[in-house]
Amino acid sequence: MIQITQLHLSAGTDPKCLETKIRKNLRLKTGDSFVWEILRHSVDARKKGQLLDVYTAGVRLQNEKRERALVQKLKNPNITYGEPSVWRPDFTGLPSPRPEQKRPVIVGFGPAGIFAAYVLAEAGQRPIVLERGSRMDQRISCVMHFRETGVLNPRSNIQFGEGGAGTFSDGKLSCGSGDSGGYQRYVLETFVRAGAPHDILTEQLPHIGTDLLRGVIVRLRKHIEEAGGEIRFDTCMTGLEITDGKVSAVRTLSGTESADDPQKEERIETDTVILAVGHSARDTFRMLYSNNVPMQAKNFAVGFRVSHPQAMINEARYGISDPERMKELRLPPASYKLTYHTKEGRSVYSFCMCPGGYVVNASSEPGKLAVNGMSDYARDSARANSAIVIGVGPDDFADGSVFGGMHFQEMLETRAFELAEGKVPVESYGVFKSQYEHASEHNLSYNNNSDPSCSTLSQQELDGLCLTDSAAFAPLHTLLPGELTEAFLEGMEQFETRIRGFTSEECYVIGLESRTSSPVRILRDETRESAIAGLYPTGEGAGYAGGIMSAATDGIRTAEQILKNLKGR
Repeated sequence: MIQITQLHLSAGTDPKCLETKIRKNLRLKTGDSFVWEILRHSVDARKKGQLLDVYTAGVRLQNEKRERALVQKLKNPNITYGEPSVWRPDFTGLPSPRPEQKRPVIVGFGPAGIFAAYVLAEAGQRPIVLERGSRMDQRISCVMHFRETGVLNPRSNIQFGEGGAGTFSDGKLSCGSGDSGGYQRYVLETFVRAGAPHDILTEQLPHIGTDLLRGVIVRLRKHIEEAGGEIRFDTCMTGLEITDGKVSAVRTLSGTESADDPQKEERIETDTVILAVGHSARDTFRMLYSNNVPMQAKNFAVGFRVSHPQAMINEARYGISDPERMKELRLPPASYKLTYHTKEGRSVYSFCMCPGGYVVNASSEPGKLAVNGMSDYARDSARANSAIVIGVGPDDFADGSVFGGMHFQEMLETRAFELAEGKVPVESYGVFKSQYEHASEHNLSYNNNSDPSCSTLSQQELDGLCLTDSAAFAPLHTLLPGELTEAFLEGMEQFETRIRGFTSEECYVIGLESRTSSPVRILRDETRESAIAGLYPTGEGAGYAGGIMSAATDGIRTAEQILKNLKGR
């Protein structure tokens, strides 16, 4: 295949017009036949009056020999020869499972657990997956009940359940690292086979959206089950048995809180455990530590969600705010990625930006409150939101233990819960800034109130801003330690210079964003194995990923390593 990059069309132009550009770039004659496809698409918005669609195209001629010769002849750096790299599982030389062979156990059914189970199941290894949350339909019911009543199910919620935390998110499928080995492409192709939109294979910033992602995950689960895997929902790993430095069994507790579903304890003998527990499994972290599983504290970030009118972000990025004009040019809702280092050396940056999305209450423990961003595939809400977070490390934590960061999260989430008596706390940015500066000037403590009269939002609009039936104005400016609040304000004012209106009266601060990544790292070696033989820390919760794609690829790599070990035996 010939690959041609930097093919430009005016935004909104029919992609079929690329054929003429391809013919011209390859200097093909009118009668020369070829077939082509779009490999990559992005929008160049650097010049607001001249928006461009930028494509990479794959072209096939009559044979590979001619393709190679033509590329060599043209000597154009934008024209190369090669096939897109895609990882493929290699099951050759894998011994058939013996009747006495112990089945691998995967703890967690988020992206890392799903893709580890997918590969192992296709390899005939019949993995057992333990997921503390419920299957999709029941999980959605739990989330909706919490949204409407404020009554939290700590075992099945936005953090826990089929699909992991990513199920109730923007469904972003981009990854900051390169795709060495084609693992990311394999993940995208697998999503498409399970019903995801085909455009995730070509868009520079692919996303599925929580509405479509739910069905995709269920279809992936059914494929795993058909291939011999077993997913046990409402089942939490409560213990890990270690014999002579090796995993020998896991203990579980299953059942819901329903009186008709009594809880059941079980012991599963196994010599292979993949820990794909997610970043919020604090009880599991403590249990593992009590079993002397090596781990260490890890840096992460905390801050707030900030919400703006999507039209304002569109205007800042594209120079267009009219929705009809956006549709005409086929422009997606605009997003942004912002970073800044404060004068004191703090990193402040946007995280998990959700164009046309919502802020959701993502709490998973009673008496504690955390928020996240979510959007559907259409990204058609009137608001954009993003986390604006500040990097934190051991110097910010009250204790220097392995769980110093986790204790810091818990302290802030408890305070956030108390700020608005369990409702999602909201404060306009202008009030946030003025109240904090007033408190600092007069050396006041955490006793100031946010004045709802400073906002024109009704209670209904306030609840809609957060996709919940329980939001309230509250003094969010008192939530973080002073040095973090000052870093947040410095970063926000800097971002105003890049996006006009970023700190305007239409900006609202919503808290608390605390689950950016795991506060611990469960250590592993180059073979992806813990010092406890047979234990494979994997994905975001173990500290080795930061989103759906990186977690999914980490799960694949762990499954691949386990299969290599089986071949070696």
